[in-house]
Amino acid sequence: MSTETIEYFLDRLAQQAIQGTIPTLEESERLLTDRSIPLLPLLQAAYRVRYHFFANKVRVHILINAQNGYCSEDCNYCAQAAGSEAEITRFRLRSDEEILQGAEEARSKGAYRYCIVLSGRGLGRERAEHMASLVREIKSRWPLEVCVSAGFLDQETAVCLKEAGLDRYNHNLNTAEEYYSSICTTHGYRERLATLETARAQGLEVCSGIIIGMGETPDQVVEVAHTLRRLNARSIPVNFYVHVPGSALGEKNFLTPELGLRALCLFRFCNPDAEIRAAGGREVNLRGLESLALYPASGLFSEGYLNTGGLANDRTLNLIRDAGFEVESIES
Repeated sequence: MSTETIEYFLDRLAQQAIQGTIPTLEESERLLTDRSIPLLPLLQAAYRVRYHFFANKVRVHILINAQNGYCSEDCNYCAQAAGSEAEITRFRLRSDEEILQGAEEARSKGAYRYCIVLSGRGLGRERAEHMASLVREIKSRWPLEVCVSAGFLDQETAVCLKEAGLDRYNHNLNTAEEYYSSICTTHGYRERLATLETARAQGLEVCSGIIIGMGETPDQVVEVAHTLRRLNARSIPVNFYVHVPGSALGEKNFLTPELGLRALCLFRFCNPDAEIRAAGGREVNLRGLESLALYPASGLFSEGYLNTGGLANDRTLNLIRDAGFEVESIES
């Protein structure tokens, strides 16, 4: 296939995405797998879409691991899962003071969004009300968007969090429906979909993403990208699998920097106006090409994840600025 034909293909997809039309399933898989499409022109085409909706701005997210371990679910990629032999420090819910201090520090470090993550199947009524009070306190003190990730969500809990001022609820699809039983047996894919639909129905913005590199096929990655479009996910963390020793899934070795970047481009074309975030594992899996993630992605995590490390905040900010992008913040 000629370079001119590839240029036309990418130009057409970029123009269509800007106008709100996403690639077909066949075109989407081609973006991910067709090596005759050079990586740099693909990144440039994705950047056109990203620039139209987000200009050169990057939103930095900082998360707090508010409860680690003690989970009933057996998601085999997770160090906190039931049955995991990973050597992690397990702790119950952090104190209010620690969570509020984390929010203050996130604001001081230039974060746009503060993400509070709790392990476990979901929030009971008392815990939901507790989290709602913390959300109210954070929103009253600092100009930060707040996202909570705490498992499955029912209508009552969604209403409680929405009324407290929560901006987004995170619940990752992680993989496609057909592959889901390969990574988890204690709950199903449909339960995850139901949580996202409940959050959206109560006015919470949906944050949901994928973990790439767990053994899924390209068409399954494409399926997730299109499903998140149908769900109108406003924030999409694209995670790259990193094995924590002792986790049941084990080592996976087929991820490359190029595949990771192609996946980010795919999610940008399929979700043109969503915040695509280069999330967990980008530092390990994108390696020397990490800054190129900003061409399709408009958000980054800083300082690490739940049980894996990340770039220190100053290095994250330098990565953004050195690549010619600008850190976006919420004005006081």
